Amino acid sequence: MMERHGSFVWYELMTTDMAAAATFYANVVGWGAQQASTPDLAYTLFTAGSISLGGLMELPEDARKMGATPRWMGYVGVNDVDAAAERTKRLGGDVYVPPTNSNIGRISVVADPQTAILALVTGLKPSQQQSTDLNEPKRVGWHELLAADGEKAFAFYGELFGWQKVDSELGPTETYQLFSTSGQTIGGMFTKRPVEQVPYWLYYFNIGDIDAAAERVKTGGGRIFEGPFEVPDGWIVRCIDPQGAIFALQGKRSRDSGGRAPASEVSWFTEWGGISSRGRLITKPRG
Repeated sequence: MMERHGSFVWYELMTTDMAAAATFYANVVGWGAQQASTPDLAYTLFTAGSISLGGLMELPEDARKMGATPRWMGYVGVNDVDAAAERTKRLGGDVYVPPTNSNIGRISVVADPQTAILALVTGLKPSQQQSTDLNEPKRVGWHELLAADGEKAFAFYGELFGWQKVDSELGPTETYQLFSTSGQTIGGMFTKRPVEQVPYWLYYFNIGDIDAAAERVKTGGGRIFEGPFEVPDGWIVRCIDPQGAIFALQGKRSRDSGGRAPASEVSWFTEWGGISSRGRLITKPRG
């Protein structure tokens, strides 16, 4: 079956404690967990009803010895994994896991020329193929690249996947570049701040009430390191789970939260001149 070439079609959490991570995300996002292990690999599916949204696996021991930490990894669907991996290398990227058949399809783990990691896949099972509606509850609704150089990063991904630039609601902006595939805007990328030590992809999970979800993050042992930020269509927070994997949430706010915004929100607003991570205006802090 042909994948939706250039679209994110699968997500995987590599962690140091699978059971704890499954419990944490079940509480925060509302995902179910379904065992999908094989004799050679312990693997759990994150589910919403009958739909599989992503996978959960142990961070390999050899990767830990090399300094790898828990992380979320997105899979981009391609028509030919082998050809896409070769093209990644020709464009200046690296291939960390050569094309191979796996439990979810034929995959390859790659890095862009600035070392941000993602994966390529083709042949997902029908039960693992997701709707194209990015607004569905509990799914990943936004994909964001914090790049060492946003303009060069877009040039790479444009060549690799055919992504197109999209103007934000505020018009063209140098701080944040929205991108689309097959006519659908699916994410954005920008040159990261110095505080972010390495380039990486950040995935936003759709939830209901942003404040309730943020509280669940904290009571579950995770951390909120930025936000909530207001954008015209909702609110966002950036988080770290108890094992150290970075993720983000996006949703609505059911109550008025008065008082001054936290310092991280103020500094973000000042640094980016009012442009949020979604390419839209952040509401100025009240107080």
